[in-house]
Amino acid sequence: MKSYNFAVVGATGLVGRTFLKVMEEYHLPVKSLRLFASAKSLGVKLTYAGKEYEVEELKEGCFVGTDFALFSAGASVSKIWAKVASDEGALVVDNSSQWRMEEDCALIVPEINIDDYKDKSRIIANPNCSTIQSVLPLKALDEAFGLKKVTFTTYQAVSGSGKKGLDDLARCERGEKNQFYPYDISKTCIPEIDIFYDDGYSKEEMKMVNETRKILHRPDLKISATCIRVPVPVAHGVVMQAEFKKPVDVIKARIALANYEDIKVLDDPKNHIYPVSTIAAGNDYVYVGRIRKDLAVDNGLLLYSVADNVRKGAASNAVQIVKKIIAEWEH
Repeated sequence: MKSYNFAVVGATGLVGRTFLKVMEEYHLPVKSLRLFASAKSLGVKLTYAGKEYEVEELKEGCFVGTDFALFSAGASVSKIWAKVASDEGALVVDNSSQWRMEEDCALIVPEINIDDYKDKSRIIANPNCSTIQSVLPLKALDEAFGLKKVTFTTYQAVSGSGKKGLDDLARCERGEKNQFYPYDISKTCIPEIDIFYDDGYSKEEMKMVNETRKILHRPDLKISATCIRVPVPVAHGVVMQAEFKKPVDVIKARIALANYEDIKVLDDPKNHIYPVSTIAAGNDYVYVGRIRKDLAVDNGLLLYSVADNVRKGAASNAVQIVKKIIAEWEH
């Protein structure tokens, strides 16, 4: 197999470091690797596959000769440097929100729509963490019953806010005052993620609405969402209330979900078998359970998914995109 030149931007951050871990786990064919981060991280050394790499500064020409550039440095950095990287020849996979809804950029969950990148620009957007773990089961059920509408309620771990979120939880658990979240996250759930719009929806909630439509190629799909931060370190939970065009059957739903790539069904609640964050943390599966008919609507199902938001919700999804593209190129 041919090997490729990689760059990681935002390498010292929570997702950036996880990029390196997952790249190694997935045995990506890395010929060369360059790491980039903000000025305060210059000179920091990180290890990949037993070799130390020093963090460099972004500058014009730094992506020349790069085949793949993985970005997780925030929207403001990606707005400038992802474009530079693509212009200099790299295929970019960007974890920020900057490019997700751009018409010329593919928004990809590789199990669902990997081919979308082919007629788009050389910047591929990685979806929002909660969106990724929601669209996988929805796609499986859409194929089985025809999805009509969905309502999300998310229970999002503090690592979704990066190191600042993890630090604030730890700080509050020590009895110190919260500095990052508006309330003591160790003692309550907070129904606020990102900024609020005038209609009362948050930016995070509208990400789920708009990104789900784009990934599933369903621009008119009826969706609403409520996003809540919870005192959990890693792995988001999402409740989905989904309505379908065809009559639903719980057994058929379980089969459809279990047969879909990277989904694991845990659905024996009487024996306490259902998705929880401690099961999902540290791997790349989307766990689904609590599957039952919705008593409020015809042809409706209720289900609960959990996935590691740092891995499958961010770093691993990006690496899986690259791995599938390389496999296609090598075919």
